[in-house]
Amino acid sequence: MVSSLLALPSTFSRLNLVQKSSIFIPFTFKALSLLKFHKQPRLRPFNYPLLHFPSSLNSPEAHFSTSRRPVSSKSFDVDLVVLGIETSCDDTAAAIVRGNGEILSQVVSSQADLLARYGGVAPKMAEEAHSQVIDQVVQDALDKASLTERELSAVAVTIGPGLSLCLRVGVQKARRVAGSFNLPIISVHHMEAHALVARLIEKELQFPFLALLISGGHNLLVLAHDLGHYTQLGTTIDDAIGEAFDKTAKWLGLDMRKSGGPAVEQLAQEGDAESVRFSIPMKQHKDCNFSYAGLKTQVKLAIASRNIDAKVPLSCASSLDRSSRADIAASFQRVAVLHLEERCERAVEWALKIEPSIKHLVVSGGVASNQYVRARLDQVVQKYSLQLVCPPPNLCTDNGVMIAWTGIENFRVGRYDPPPPANDPDDFMYDLRPRWPLGEEYAEGRSEARSLRRARVHPSLTSLVQASLQQQ
Repeated sequence: MVSSLLALPSTFSRLNLVQKSSIFIPFTFKALSLLKFHKQPRLRPFNYPLLHFPSSLNSPEAHFSTSRRPVSSKSFDVDLVVLGIETSCDDTAAAIVRGNGEILSQVVSSQADLLARYGGVAPKMAEEAHSQVIDQVVQDALDKASLTERELSAVAVTIGPGLSLCLRVGVQKARRVAGSFNLPIISVHHMEAHALVARLIEKELQFPFLALLISGGHNLLVLAHDLGHYTQLGTTIDDAIGEAFDKTAKWLGLDMRKSGGPAVEQLAQEGDAESVRFSIPMKQHKDCNFSYAGLKTQVKLAIASRNIDAKVPLSCASSLDRSSRADIAASFQRVAVLHLEERCERAVEWALKIEPSIKHLVVSGGVASNQYVRARLDQVVQKYSLQLVCPPPNLCTDNGVMIAWTGIENFRVGRYDPPPPANDPDDFMYDLRPRWPLGEEYAEGRSEARSLRRARVHPSLTSLVQASLQQQ
């Protein structure tokens, strides 16, 4: 076996995951978490499979166990406590969640002022903002939960997709905490987290289900077969809906401090949604992919034709000018959401052919906070006798709760890394995944649009899971 054994962390002892009579098995793997792996002997948690990963995840030998032996005792759920850290884009977030779904704390530091200043996310500025507040955000999460790091069971952190500069800040912090306190580390796919947080809120939500994930950087329609197993029905071929909302808000001279989406939604309530005849994107493409670049161009032209000056804030606009801006906002929102509706309806039909037992459509991501979006999509799912599940607005935007909860789901099936070293060397290469697909494309859903970005820096989460299963 192993001549020298690493002492079991206090959190594992407290969880009583390993009995004294259990066999000690070393972990040597580069985990699905995909952080730079660190070899050291570990205890195999009770009811969790042994994981093994070769030095390269692109190797055909890459595999890990997805066996589902139940780990659902109340004691386990209560004692499992996970810190989640999220820095994929423009918000610095941390939260602490119990295995039973109890949210002990949630802290978000917004970069609203930077968004207003630059009219969107400036990666280098965002990185500096994350670096300035990450320590305090994590400490505030611990303080609000009345816990110390020694009482944590594990640390979960977003490693992709997102902006590399921003992701690095969160990963560095997560590794420092995990390394200093001998905690397992769980690496999280940002989009999977958006989908799975709905399972924290809606206890009846079981696999399989359909998910629409909509934010500033992503439009994604996926069929969630199981944890780590997703079929991509549709994705963004150019610009996502959240980015289109942000640009429209900027061009209309709206207050960006609360991001563009809420600003456009609020102004749209004053306008006539039929006043400007925008074209619905991609009507000729009978798939589930999304495109908002053309709609953005239409909006820009409409604004120019009405001589709207974005340098004049909405609060200083004349009543006629304000009315024109409101009409454009309402018309843009109507057509942008019509595009969502059309794609979702087709996706529901496809999903029911693949998984006839689905009962829910999950809508998550920052744009899912939009009440108009929710109302319209609720009408779509009612046609098919499905239930719409939307997390509350504070869990739709990027947050630490969704990262911690996804960490909990993965931890339960043994997908985590052992504690990293206490201090990474200066030249340490972090394995970040800025472009990381969630699932494999559905054959009928492949777009022929030339602008579809097919290049993949990393294999999809699902492909790694499936490859591992084939090796068992």
